[in-house]
Amino acid sequence: MKKSRKESELNTVDSQIKGLDMRLKYGKTDKENTLKQIRDLEKELKFLENKLEGSGPRIEEIERTMRTRDIEIQSMRGRMNSVEDDVFADFCRQIGMTNIRQYEERELRSQQERAKIRLEFENQKNRIMSQLDFERTKDTQNNVTRWERAVHDDEDELERAKQAEQKQMSEIEMDMKEVDRLKAQRQTKKQEVDQMDEVISKARKEVGAIAKDIQAAQKQVTNLENKVEMRRADRHAILTHCRMEDINIPLLQGNLEDIIQEQSVNNSEEQGRDSTANTQEIYDQEARITVDYSSLPDNLKDLEDLDDIKKLTDKMAKTMAEQSMKLQKIHAPNFKAMQKLDQAREKMQETDREFNTARTRAKKAKQNFERIKKERHNKFTECFEHVANEIDLIYKALSKNQSAQAFLGPENPEEPYLDGINYNCVAPGKRFQPMSNLSGGEKTVAALALLFAIHSYQPAPFFVLDEIDAALDNTNIGKVASYILQKKTNLQTIVISLKEEFFHHADALVGICPDEGQCLISKVIMMDLAEYPLAETDESIAFSLR
Repeated sequence: MKKSRKESELNTVDSQIKGLDMRLKYGKTDKENTLKQIRDLEKELKFLENKLEGSGPRIEEIERTMRTRDIEIQSMRGRMNSVEDDVFADFCRQIGMTNIRQYEERELRSQQERAKIRLEFENQKNRIMSQLDFERTKDTQNNVTRWERAVHDDEDELERAKQAEQKQMSEIEMDMKEVDRLKAQRQTKKQEVDQMDEVISKARKEVGAIAKDIQAAQKQVTNLENKVEMRRADRHAILTHCRMEDINIPLLQGNLEDIIQEQSVNNSEEQGRDSTANTQEIYDQEARITVDYSSLPDNLKDLEDLDDIKKLTDKMAKTMAEQSMKLQKIHAPNFKAMQKLDQAREKMQETDREFNTARTRAKKAKQNFERIKKERHNKFTECFEHVANEIDLIYKALSKNQSAQAFLGPENPEEPYLDGINYNCVAPGKRFQPMSNLSGGEKTVAALALLFAIHSYQPAPFFVLDEIDAALDNTNIGKVASYILQKKTNLQTIVISLKEEFFHHADALVGICPDEGQCLISKVIMMDLAEYPLAETDESIAFSLR
């Protein structure tokens, strides 16, 4: 309780210091205005002195005229006195006075003295009468009784005040116990929140590890799909060759006549996609053909080593080449049939080359797509994780409360850039609620936290903020301004504001106001506040006033 009282007194002193600083700042401004007025008055005084110097001859002429008039007045007054002496000469001889003026002065003085003495007697009389009335109405015993009753009432009131004080002290003690209990509960909740933060952090790491495993699995699936495509292409080539060469293959299901030749493709992208679709359709139809391996020797069925398979394949190819040489030595009865066969073989080879080219292009395009997709995912994930980690710290700093929380979550964890990002905040002292239910000031602080978090990833040279304090009260304005001042070394800010609580923290002010003349134009006023530093901090913000 003593600590809280000291903190309250300290806050009061801080407020008084800030108030005195503001008064000092405005006093300096008032001093400058006063000095300016003094300079203007001195100029006006010099102008009047110059004007007065020019009026000197006129003043001398007026003074000469006044002296002449005084002489005339004295002459007229002498003549008036002579006339009065002639008129009142007999009266003055009877009363023994030199002239009537002496009589008037003596009578007037005596009348004033008599009036003064009469007034003093009246005042003395009134005081004596008032004293007599007071003594008549004075009752000492009643006064004593009245004062004793008043003392008794005051003692009863004092006793009731002591009882009320004891009751208040009991209530204060109970409140202190409740405060201690709430502090303990808050500490417990804070520990639970810290534990949940650890769980969330661990879960995020696990999600990142799972995402990496998914990427590795996708890469393996892609490699397997490429191998399957290669095997299907080899199978297609073998079946096509058997059909063209009229080689009879034992089949359990299907017929070689079901094999469809690929259509020739050109270099255009659209025809390349059509060729890929046609090839897939051919592979699907050939999948229904099942070869009968029952007549194959057991030693060939058991071959698994790739080297053994390759050796046997080379041996069979050599045998086939020898048989082909023997066939070529035999004269065919129909040379046109051989010519058609050669043409068909050339067409088949050309088709195979085009197919292999298209397959290579498709494989390369798919690899490039996967590479770009991975690069895009990595860059987005890097930015997102940085912003997600910073936004909670920034929101706490803006709110100046460690209970405040802010977190981001992708709607699509596998490819987060394809869908939206969920942004939620828990305001200090409130439960979780949707962003739309927050007040205007809370939304503003949350938006600033997101803005500063994104800025921390790849900082811009400076910010331009337009009336961000419109929905903020004085407390939140002070918190936002304090945060900007803390980040002044890495953050330059230009703020458009109309509130003194915000822009008085700035290094410089730029005011824009109308300047009336022949036409209405804008006037720019600039003021360097570095000459008027605040007591506690050194500002690094530039503000604009509209």
